[in-house]
Amino acid sequence: MVKAVMMLPVAMLAMVAFTENSSAQEQSYSDQVIFGIKVQAGARYDDVRMCVASPPGSKGGMALEISFFTEIGVTEQISVLVNVPLMRPILFAAAFKMLQFEPEVVLNFRHPQEGDVDIIVGPSLGIVLHYGPDYESGPSGEERGPSFWALGPRIGGYFGLDFKRPGKTFNFQLGVSPYVTPLFSVDDPDNHNGFVAGGTLDGSFRFAK
Repeated sequence: MVKAVMMLPVAMLAMVAFTENSSAQEQSYSDQVIFGIKVQAGARYDDVRMCVASPPGSKGGMALEISFFTEIGVTEQISVLVNVPLMRPILFAAAFKMLQFEPEVVLNFRHPQEGDVDIIVGPSLGIVLHYGPDYESGPSGEERGPSFWALGPRIGGYFGLDFKRPGKTFNFQLGVSPYVTPLFSVDDPDNHNGFVAGGTLDGSFRFAK
């Protein structure tokens, strides 16, 4: 299962190379700078970190995030997207005295279609930073366990549908983002090492500069 998920970005790139279309496109990445807000909702398996939405002892749970991103065009069909989460870092720090911060970079490949929707695929790579208790802990009171630092790479991919609006400064993109993360404890190397696997449904509100 883990190997299959980690091979997903490679499979996506192979699909793009196989299905590349040379027809004229209405919308491209060339010379574009796009800013936007991404809303993500999904679930994850996590045998390391506490999930504030799940009871103590639950390995994982819901995954919600709101982030800010910048996308820069490299060629007509390739762009680099930098995604910086906002909701969980701020909410967890204020309400639960925790840190869960997962910025990532996505290499997007656009496959132009004849209609109003293009296909977007690409691999992603990021880093996961954690400070807080493990999954056996409750969020507060006597159930709250000791906090620790952990980190690891976030390896994933993206498959999306880009709803084109030629000549307009705003458009919308809907996609899915599966990912895996091996987590390693920083200050307690004999404990709290583990694995995270999950996925989200992403809605991206995109504003071209």
